[in-house]
Amino acid sequence: MDIGGTFTDVVHYDETTGAVTATKASTTPADLSDGVLAGLGAVVASPAEISFLVHGTTQGLNAFLERRGVPVLLLATAGVEDSYHIARGTRRRLYDLHYRKPTPLVPRRDVVGVGGRIAADGGELEPLDEDAVRAAAKRVRDEGHGAVAVALLFSYANPAHELRAREVLREELGPDVSVSLSHEAAKEWREYERTSSAVVEAYTGPVVRRYLQRLERRLDDDGLAVPLHVMQSSGGIVTATSAQERPLQTLLSGPVGGAIACAELSARSGRPDLIGVDMGGTSFDVSLVADGEPDVTAEAELEGLPMLMSIVNIHTVGAGGGSVAWSEAGGLRVGPRSAGARPGPACYGRGGAEPTVTDANLVLGRIDPEGFAGGQMTLDAAAAERAVGALGERFGLSAQAMAEGVCDVANATMAQAIRTITVARGIDPRTSSLVAFGGAGPMHAVFLADELGIPEVLVPRLPGAFSAWGMLHTRIRRDYTEPHYRLDADVDAEEVRAVLARLELQGLADLAAEGVPEADRSVAHAVDVRYEAQEFTLTVPLTSAAEPLEEGFTARLAERFTTAHQARYGHANPGAPIELVTLRTTATGDLGAPPRHPHPRAETDAFESTTRRVVFAGSAHDALVVHRDQLLAGHTFSGPAVVVEGTATTVVPPAHTVTVDDDGTLVIRQQEARA
Repeated sequence: MDIGGTFTDVVHYDETTGAVTATKASTTPADLSDGVLAGLGAVVASPAEISFLVHGTTQGLNAFLERRGVPVLLLATAGVEDSYHIARGTRRRLYDLHYRKPTPLVPRRDVVGVGGRIAADGGELEPLDEDAVRAAAKRVRDEGHGAVAVALLFSYANPAHELRAREVLREELGPDVSVSLSHEAAKEWREYERTSSAVVEAYTGPVVRRYLQRLERRLDDDGLAVPLHVMQSSGGIVTATSAQERPLQTLLSGPVGGAIACAELSARSGRPDLIGVDMGGTSFDVSLVADGEPDVTAEAELEGLPMLMSIVNIHTVGAGGGSVAWSEAGGLRVGPRSAGARPGPACYGRGGAEPTVTDANLVLGRIDPEGFAGGQMTLDAAAAERAVGALGERFGLSAQAMAEGVCDVANATMAQAIRTITVARGIDPRTSSLVAFGGAGPMHAVFLADELGIPEVLVPRLPGAFSAWGMLHTRIRRDYTEPHYRLDADVDAEEVRAVLARLELQGLADLAAEGVPEADRSVAHAVDVRYEAQEFTLTVPLTSAAEPLEEGFTARLAERFTTAHQARYGHANPGAPIELVTLRTTATGDLGAPPRHPHPRAETDAFESTTRRVVFAGSAHDALVVHRDQLLAGHTFSGPAVVVEGTATTVVPPAHTVTVDDDGTLVIRQQEARA
């Protein structure tokens, strides 16, 4: 189950028949669980029939973006309590006269300095001032803070003061007080980033916990007999109980399902490098699969605020089907503001009057007004024409020309988002295939591929629910870190092995607690490395926890780091001293996945179709209209065409050819490129 800004997607795999079905329900912002249960009820008669359930939630992300988290009191080490507001300067914006520093989630008046000091090596220089912690607890009671974040100096080296601070807070406020400790949210160096991680978790955590508790309770009441699993930002899943303990890990829970689905598609299609584009009603998300694996990073930034955690690298812009088109200073703007699910685009007939990208596509004939969202909605084409036409009058354009302009501006925004995650990082998008999903992704993908020179577009089955489908192919995942600063010349191999072995045992134990059978548990290790005196690191994989004991370990590590540095930055300095910074362990539990079922193969070239007038480049064309369920493996046809299905619409401009592969994926190429 995947909650989007406009629709909640549910994908159902029947273990008896092998059938995979998908449905959509309108997202219910007032109580997201209503939309989830409505979608669930459309595919199963009772939750009691479910043997496995995984959910991607945007509850924490929405609370963050809409600034409706709980008031947080931040406890910091006395004397450096301003570090959260001083933050970190950004060299990228050094000469930007319009730069505005991100607004912290905790105002300065709600930061409390607490006496006590841990040294960089973990030794105690000064005992914790427990009276100051009790005074802070009184402020929580008196002023109504919803959570407390505790971020003390060098707690990653010795968490004793943070742990004792939590004990004191709970003695004063009771066991149910929400307390986030920085060494638990992010056991890594960099005080500001670790503090920011703890604050974000404290700010969104109570909202996430209340939502998951309510959803679990409603599912239990309806007879669900298995644990509810929740997608993490890392691309793995945990039980809802574990997610409530570390709610920060669910912040990008929804969008990452698409990246996991792209990795599964990569394995099935034999294409190692993919660019995934997920266009829904509110946002446009771009992710990468490189050498068959999702691009996972150890740090994320959201609206300028950093968080240290394993997270699938996703770049998001405000461009979706519900993005509003408007005029500013004589120019056309599209998004980032969205009409959302309520009132939605003008064509939804829910009171919306502003033109959106969906309205523009409807005016151009690219959407079937009778079969939208699997037939759940009938769109008002006249309302879309009025809304787009009214905007067109301001520019002296017809409704049709204005509609194409809206789509062109939206496409330009999305193309730039793809460049940001590829070209800006030294990756040539022309060497990858573009995977289009989300309710609106296949409608715009071919235009994006043409602009960026990407040779082919892949539209998987059930594209509108592809992220939810991906969640059925993920695994239990737990991530662990341990700061470990050593120059390569000073590395103690046994010390590194011992730390990794300890993290491995912890990971295997946590997988056991998640209910993963012993045979299905595995671990992987890596280390963050940098050149001596550098600031930033690259994560280098290890073969096992015992590898540090092998002869020539540091030389092999340096060689891997050199290769990674060359690929990432275009240069390297072989032979220069390197420094280990952080040891990382990832524990994964295989829960199985739906088996691959080949798509039925066509016996003839013929399939049912109709035609309708669709506008491309200012001219109306007789476009082929095909229902996706009529297409079998081996079928091929040329644009202009529109492929209609329950969860999405695929638009194929002229001079492009569509082929259906053995998995039922639509492979779209320019005819010149295909020749």
